Amino acid sequence: MTKMTGFFVTGTDTEVGKTLVSGALILKLREQGKQAIGFKPVVAGTYQSANGELLNEDLETLRIASGLAPGQMNLSSYVLDMPVAPHLAAASKGIVLQLGTIMQALLETQKHSDYLVIEGAGGLLIPLNDHENLGDLVQQISLPVILVVGMKLGCINHALLTQEAIKARGLKIAGWVANSLANEMPLLQENVATLQTKINAPFLGLIPSLPKALQKSHNSPYSIEALSFAAQHMQIAIN
Repeated sequence: MTKMTGFFVTGTDTEVGKTLVSGALILKLREQGKQAIGFKPVVAGTYQSANGELLNEDLETLRIASGLAPGQMNLSSYVLDMPVAPHLAAASKGIVLQLGTIMQALLETQKHSDYLVIEGAGGLLIPLNDHENLGDLVQQISLPVILVVGMKLGCINHALLTQEAIKARGLKIAGWVANSLANEMPLLQENVATLQTKINAPFLGLIPSLPKALQKSHNSPYSIEALSFAAQHMQIAIN
């Protein structure tokens, strides 16, 4: 087990708001005087910037939130072009994702921060290779987990299954965030209330659907304004 300070952000699924919450959490930490840096062990899916660079929108969001300049620091161990499950994207390139490689990068990033905010890919148990998944990484670094629940039909079951998986690995849930996604689900407040009775962890806030002016376009990071909007709807105090 490696001692680190920070949080691991996981979600009930892919595209549920992990990046938005991770960026907002970094801002909350920085507001409280902490040097916080985002990191994502593996990303799958890139786009070409105006100057021809291959970028990933999640990494660029974490970079913006962390106050880093373009190209400053390496915030991921593996950047894969194909937007599919990471282990499959890696296999298509003849690459095997290695937990040890991720750990080395995390230890290097830790030297530059008080807190690491590590954003997972997909859900907690997404495979890294034939034998390891992201849950194994969280066990090794033993960081408290923040669960992002994408508020859509099916989210209650997904949230409770993820909670069981986290607890089965002996990990602590630091709290959970309800994210409204682009279209607010029917009976949103009632679903949140149900989850509050079922998830045995602090409720950190409900992020409303982003106003149209703050919604990001395809193949672009969240703006600092969007991250600030999300941060305003999260309550988390760091000792």
